Amino acid sequence: MPPRGVWLPAAFFALGGVLEVALSLHELPRPLAFWPVWEAVGRGALHALLAWGLWHRKAFCRTVAMVYSLAMIVMHPIVIGLALFRAPFHFPVSVVVRSLYELPSCAVLFPFLRSARAAALYPRSLL
Repeated sequence: MPPRGVWLPAAFFALGGVLEVALSLHELPRPLAFWPVWEAVGRGALHALLAWGLWHRKAFCRTVAMVYSLAMIVMHPIVIGLALFRAPFHFPVSVVVRSLYELPSCAVLFPFLRSARAAALYPRSLL
């Protein structure tokens, strides 16, 4: 069983993967075609793989999670702002929902992953 503090980043990415697949499948036209479903499941599987690495305390996964969180903190306020001010292009509902989930979560997760406590939690190399 991993030490306390590892479950939060792992749960965030696991839930993010489920949300990615569910929202992507929701927006696909019916009847569902194989390749778009395969792509949605693949994007969710990448989140699941990162969650697995964080749960098993892999330092490389911590680094990837920090980069992902920083990118989301920069990108999602722009997406939400454009959607709120009715930009001249259409944002799918999944993009706005994902932004509302990831922005506050990454804002909490990024400082934690940068902390000395997180560095002590994720000492293992990837291989």
